[in-house]
Parts: sequence; structure tokens; C-alpha cells
Amino acid sequence: MTSDRDHADHTYDLAIVGSGGGAFAAAIAARRRDLRVVMIEHATVGGTCVNVGCIPSKALLAAAETRHRAAQDRFPGISTQDGPVDFAALIAGKDEIVDGLRQQKYVAIAAEYDIELVHGHARFVDGPALDVDGRRIDAAHYLIATGAAPHIPDIPGLTGSGYLTSTTAMALTRLPESMIVIGGGYVAMEQAQLFSHLGTQVTMLVRSELARGEEPELAQSIRDAFAEQGIEIHEGIQATAVRRDGDVAVTAGDREFRAAQLLLATGRTPSTAGLDLQAVGVQTGARGEVFVDEHMSTTNPRVWAAGDVTGHPQFVYVAAKHGTLVVDNAFDDAARRIDYQALPRITFTNPTLASAGLTEAQATDRGLRCESRVLALQHVPRAIVSRNTRGMVKLVAERDSGRILGVHLLADGAGDAILAGVYAIQARMTVAQLASSWNPYLTIGEAIHLAAQSFTRDPSKLSCCAA
Repeated sequence: MTSDRDHADHTYDLAIVGSGGGAFAAAIAARRRDLRVVMIEHATVGGTCVNVGCIPSKALLAAAETRHRAAQDRFPGISTQDGPVDFAALIAGKDEIVDGLRQQKYVAIAAEYDIELVHGHARFVDGPALDVDGRRIDAAHYLIATGAAPHIPDIPGLTGSGYLTSTTAMALTRLPESMIVIGGGYVAMEQAQLFSHLGTQVTMLVRSELARGEEPELAQSIRDAFAEQGIEIHEGIQATAVRRDGDVAVTAGDREFRAAQLLLATGRTPSTAGLDLQAVGVQTGARGEVFVDEHMSTTNPRVWAAGDVTGHPQFVYVAAKHGTLVVDNAFDDAARRIDYQALPRITFTNPTLASAGLTEAQATDRGLRCESRVLALQHVPRAIVSRNTRGMVKLVAERDSGRILGVHLLADGAGDAILAGVYAIQARMTVAQLASSWNPYLTIGEAIHLAAQSFTRDPSKLSCCAA
């Protein structure tokens, strides 16, 4: 812990490189302690989430979902239809939301808390200190919160052929007629379905399997949903060359795939280039990730890191927890650490894929004896009345104690319902406790309750609202 005397020896108490969720969480926590904070950003204030990640992608996904639903005619007596997309207007509307939230939640917040913002490129120099375009910034502690950027694979011909990333794809002003998406994770899945729902013919090239880290039953169901929606999926395939001759052509072994645009969604790489971390003894990994201990401290005791740059789960809510934890540990010697056991993850597809805790395979790998139940949405009244029964819920529990280890849900509305799973895991609830707890009828969250009941009863033989 740094003493008040140590603080006085520095111009700032905390200097933060980056201005995303983790950076702002740390800055706000520090200012609440009346600490002197400076934040350095070389690009646009707000980081990934508000500018090129969560906010713009979910705004566009919501719009695309509206058009997709209009084409379904799910309900007797009600006829709807999709129509042409004014893509430039759609992108402009997305930009308006992004600009507004950036101003409200970042720029205005910085002013509210009197956080000094400095625009420029920061690099570490001996001290430790920061050099920002010739200005030396000295602080008691430093936080690296520079996030991550789209990973660009090394494919022959790629650079000269032109390609999109999730960032540049959401800045297009013209909707492409066709698109190849390379990748099979959550960014690839969201972007592929986004453009498909807007009318683009989408082909996915997946090196391993779609949604590989999820429960296999749910992954197969989302794979089937994509296929039914017209998205062409090729798994176990790797691009070996790219060229452009009007369209883009992707070669994979002896096969060739062609489309108007190529979108790369092959993960994200921590952004540490140019920081000169070696100058202050901060170690990094093979992908550039900053090595941190369980308290988010680097190999230099005055330098900390938070969020995507650490290689930890790349969610903005993880970055925010990191940021506040760093301030507690740096200035209060709190020795706090992050508990990931109930961490939720959501892929905002249709249907939505949402999970919390361990998969059955992960539990088994940890030596836990477990059992699970899978309940199809055909048994869930909310899904039946909505005429949208694509999906399922899977509960993973410890065999002897019945303690819930994982909750995995594929359904329309799963992103909201998964919070119940998070709380159940955090509270160390058992399947029996979850099965006997209060459950609001005609919600998609009831699927979790019914799955818990299915450990001891046949859900097909239960009446509606059965306790």
C-alpha cells in the first residue's frame, strides 16, 4: 500500500492508460477517495464497448432482429413482412446512439468526477513514469487498461485483398449482397446473423466448431437455427489463401468460397504494442497480454492492469470489476481477487445463447462428479405461447451435494433470464432448492425452474405452474 507521504511525492496518485470500462471504473473509484487521477487516450474516449463493441453491435442486432421477426408470420391471423433496408440510415442511427452514450457515460462522467483527460500516445519510461508525446507523467500507481483489438490471422493474400473486422463492418454505409465470415465464436456468430437478418447471404468458415466452448446440445441447436435462417456453415475448415478479383475468393484446401465481402472474426488480441512495458519490467505473454497476479498487479508493483489487455474473459463487466479492484488493492492494500465461478456470458443471437458457471465438460475436467439435465423449450409455456420453441436449458449439478455448477440457456430472452442462474450459483443453491423456489409463470426464466424439477420429475407430466 502506498502511504500519503508517497502520494505527495508524485504529480498524480493514479495514471490510467486507456479510457474504456475498466479505466473509468478505476478512475471513479479513485476520485471517490479524492485521489488525483489522469487518464490518457490516444483514440476515441470510451474504449471498445461504447464505440465499436457492445453498444453499436447490439443496436444493429436489435434492428436486424426486428426485420427478421417481420418475415416469420408466427401467429395465425397476423401477417407481417420484411422490406428493403436503408443501410446508411441504419448506420447513422447506430452512430447517434453511440455518440450520445459516449458523451453521457464517458465524457460527461469524466467532467463530473474531475478526471483529467489527456489525448496522446503513452509509453512507459524508467521511473516508472509515462511519456505522452513528450510530456512526462509521474504517478504513484499506473493502470494499463488499453483493451484489445481484432486479431488478424496470417493468411497469404489477405492484406492485399481487403477485409472487414467487426469494427469496420459496423461502419459500412452499403449493405453487401454476400459475405464470408471467418470465425466461430460469439463475435463471428453475432456479426454473421446480423448481416443475414438484414438480407446479406452469409457463409461461415469455422476452423473447429461453431460455439465450441458451449454445451454441445446448445451448440447443435444454434447451428440448426443458423442453417434454417439461411446461413451456410462450414466447420473444420481453415482458410489457406485469399485473393480479390471483383469478389473476394477464400481458398480452404481444395475448396473455394466467394462473396462480396470478407469479415474476420477470429478473436481479439490485447493492445500493448508501443507501450514499452519492458522499460519498467512488466512482463507480457505470447499474444501481448499483460501478466497479472490474482490481485491484478503486474511484475512491477506500481503497475496494474485491467480488462481485455490481461487476457482474462473479455467482457466489459469483467473490466469494470478489475478497475475497482485495482484501486482497492493499490491504495487500501485490500488483497481483493476476482471470483469467476458464476461469470455469465451471452451471445446475442436468435435464439440467444446465455451461460453461467461450468459446462459439464469443464466440471468433469476439474474432477467433479456431476450430473445434468437438458430440458427442451417445448416444455416451457412462455415459449409455447410465443410460438418460439427453438432452444433448451441445461443444468449441471454436483452429484453428491446437488449444488448447481452451471446454467446454460438457449432461448429468446435467455440474456435476461441467465441472471437467475448467476444468483443460484453465487448462492451455492442446490437443484432441490431451485426446484422449490418461487417461479414467475409464463416467463422464459421458468425454463431454469422446470429443468431443476426435471432432476426428480418428468416435466411432461407436470401441470402448468406445478410447484
